Amino acid sequence: MVAKESAKMATREEIKKTKKPKKEQEEKVQSKIKGIRIRLIPIWVRILLVLIFMAVSALAGLVIGYGVIGKGNPEDVLNKSTWQHIIDLVEKE
Repeated sequence: MVAKESAKMATREEIKKTKKPKKEQEEKVQSKIKGIRIRLIPIWVRILLVLIFMAVSALAGLVIGYGVIGKGNPEDVLNKSTWQHIIDLVEKE
């Protein structure tokens, strides 16, 4: 009888050790819920925005480079004849 009681106590202690308190279990569940993230802006919109910002930055750089640094008319950057002239200068033999 004493052996049965000591065996029961040993198993109860093992169960207590293996069981986690409810608070820890609740925290684990909440951390899993927090790990799920809902995106406000979809990825395809982010990619599109990055491409648009890159194009605007490149255009701004051309206007500043040609108009301010090069002392030309900033509107001339958008003309096809300006770029044809630059290509002709580069490809000249």
